[in-house]
Amino acid sequence: MKLLRFGPAGQEKPGMLDADGQVRDLSAHVSDFAGASVSLEALEALRAIDPASLPLVAEPGRIGSCLASVPNFFCIGLNYAKHAAETGAEPPKEPILFSKATSALSGPYDPVVIPRNSVKSDWEVELGVVIGKAASYVSEAEALSHVAGYCVINDMSEREFQIERGGQWVKGKSAPTFGPTGPWLVTADEVPDPQALKLSLDLNGETVQDSDTSDMIFSVAEIISYMSQFMMLQPGDIIATGTPSGVGMGMKPQRFLKPGDEMVVRVEGLGEQRQTTVAAE
Repeated sequence: MKLLRFGPAGQEKPGMLDADGQVRDLSAHVSDFAGASVSLEALEALRAIDPASLPLVAEPGRIGSCLASVPNFFCIGLNYAKHAAETGAEPPKEPILFSKATSALSGPYDPVVIPRNSVKSDWEVELGVVIGKAASYVSEAEALSHVAGYCVINDMSEREFQIERGGQWVKGKSAPTFGPTGPWLVTADEVPDPQALKLSLDLNGETVQDSDTSDMIFSVAEIISYMSQFMMLQPGDIIATGTPSGVGMGMKPQRFLKPGDEMVVRVEGLGEQRQTTVAAE
């Protein structure tokens, strides 16, 4: 299934795409997509519904984040070999784990707001993983059975805030609109191998990131298993699994976003995002 949320910000309704790519209204069956409503059991109940029986949404309008909210917004740093190399960092021996503020979550086509005092706002196409079943001390072999689905994420970053201002990375990752997610939550049955997906990002028509998930240092299964040794992952948690090479910080000379820039963000089979940057008021 490809699930989505449509409508004005704060008034989104849940929907699914039918076989013809048209939006069908699911609001009679689920109030929204968040937490327990994206558990494996909840998704199985939705799978039993014939999309043709659902109201057709002829003009869905704005598409929101594919999740209304998340219990936790986790991220993995330096998880592509070529990206680690472009930053001059040693490949990590264990996954680098950090968080984004959940308030960073935004729609895939919403404007990205460059924060006040930002001088190094950067882009990061990533494969997003949504947890569908509580995971605690799970093995790599069983890790993917805890996945509800996958989505596109642009893990926006302000590099000065992240790296040069001391403390943890979270403050460079968490500005409002710094977590465009969607357009769809694609259920795990439609992604047989999360390590075989192309992903790319275009900036103002130029492809700056172009890779695939086989370049990950730690696979999705390794990440979930690793994280579950330290915490319990919950249904609705989202994990941004790292970005490939081609970020602005890694360019020579470095290149960062300015108001009016346009990003097009893609992960194979998971849809495409498009954002224009604007200055904070």
